[in-house]
Amino acid sequence: MSVALTNAPARTPTREEPLRVMVVDDSVVIRGMISRWIGAESDMQVTASFRTGLDAVNQLERVNPDVAVLDIEMPDLDGISALPQLLAKKRDLVIIMASTLTRRNAEISLKALSLGAADYIPKPESTREAGAAETFRHDLIQKIRHLGAKVRRRAAVVASPALIPAQDKAREVAPRPATAQQGLVRRPFGMLAPKVLLIGSSTGGPQALMALVAEIGPVIDRFPVLITQHMPPTFTTILAEHLARASRRPAHEAVDGETVKAGQIYLAPGGRHMRVARHGAEITIALDDGPPVNFCKPAVDPMFTSAIDVWQGGIMSVILTGMGSDGMRGGKDIVAAGGSVIAQDEATSVVWGMPGAAANAGICAAVLPLKEIGPKLNRLFAGDRS
Repeated sequence: MSVALTNAPARTPTREEPLRVMVVDDSVVIRGMISRWIGAESDMQVTASFRTGLDAVNQLERVNPDVAVLDIEMPDLDGISALPQLLAKKRDLVIIMASTLTRRNAEISLKALSLGAADYIPKPESTREAGAAETFRHDLIQKIRHLGAKVRRRAAVVASPALIPAQDKAREVAPRPATAQQGLVRRPFGMLAPKVLLIGSSTGGPQALMALVAEIGPVIDRFPVLITQHMPPTFTTILAEHLARASRRPAHEAVDGETVKAGQIYLAPGGRHMRVARHGAEITIALDDGPPVNFCKPAVDPMFTSAIDVWQGGIMSVILTGMGSDGMRGGKDIVAAGGSVIAQDEATSVVWGMPGAAANAGICAAVLPLKEIGPKLNRLFAGDRS
C-alpha cells in the first residue's frame, strides 16, 4: 500500500524550496520514523511514502522527488531491482540505499553504487536503541542535505541559460572552470621522497577508490597504501575484497598489531580508527576503539596525524570525495611536517566537502580530477616532484 503525501507537478527545484524526499521501505515503523525526522528539518520535506519499490516506480513521475531513500529488502520489487527503473525515469534522482548490516546487504549496497545510487546508509538492528537511532538520524539527514544540494546546483546551472543575453550565449558554450577553485592556494610538493600513500574518503568514496587503486599498481608494488573510508563494519570487509580485485594487489581490513609492508593495501575496519606506530625498525597497525572523530569512526585525521611520527615528511596523502572536513586538520599537520596533500576536484566529487575543506585551507599541492590523480601519484612516487 502506498501513501502519496503530495501530488506536485513536475518542477525544477530552487535553492529556496525544501528538498522533496520519497521514502520507500516495507516497514511502517521505519517509514514513519524517517518521515518524522525529515519533517523536523526546514530545508526538506517528505512528498511520498511507499511500501514497495513497485509503488515507487509507478508513482515516481507524479511525486517527482529530488531524493529517494530506498530500502533493499521489499516485497513485489526490491530496492536493487527498483533502482535502475527509477533512474531510467528520472536520471538526476538522488538515491540513498538503506539496509541492515548483513554481508548480503553490504554486497548489494556496493553494487547499487555501481548502478547509479548516490550513497548508502546502514539501518540500526533495533530502532529502540537510542544511540543507534540517533546516529542513523544524523547520518541520513546529512546525506539527504548534502547530496540534495547537488540537485539545487544542477537546477541553477540548467536555469541560467535563459538569463543570459542572446549575444552572450556563444561565449557560454565552453564549460567554465568552477569559480570556487579558481582562487585556491597551491603549495609545492614536499621535497622528501614519499614513503607511504595515505588515502581518506567518504561519500562517493567506494567508486573513487576502485578507480584510483586500479591506476596505481606501480605505487602499491613499492610502497604501503593505507585507506580510511567512512564505512560501517561488514561494509569494509566487502570493500577490501573489491579493492583487491580492482587493484589486482593484496588488500584487506587492517589487523591490530600487524606489520605494515610495501605491496599491501590496508583498509581501516568499520567501527575502529586506524593508526600506525613505530617499534624499532618495524611499523605496525594500531586499531583504536575510541570515540568518533569528526562524527566518524573510522576517521581520516587519526590515520594522518599518527603517520607523521612514523614517516615524518615522507608522506603523500590524498583526500577524495566526501561530506564534512575530515582529513583537513591531519592534512595540515602532514604539510607542516614536510609531506604533501592532493585533493579531488569539485567537478568529479560526489560531495566536495572533505577535499574542498583541504583545498580551501590552502594545504594542497594539487587539486585534480579523479582520473588525473592516479597518473600523478605514479609520477610522484617515481621521483617527479613537479
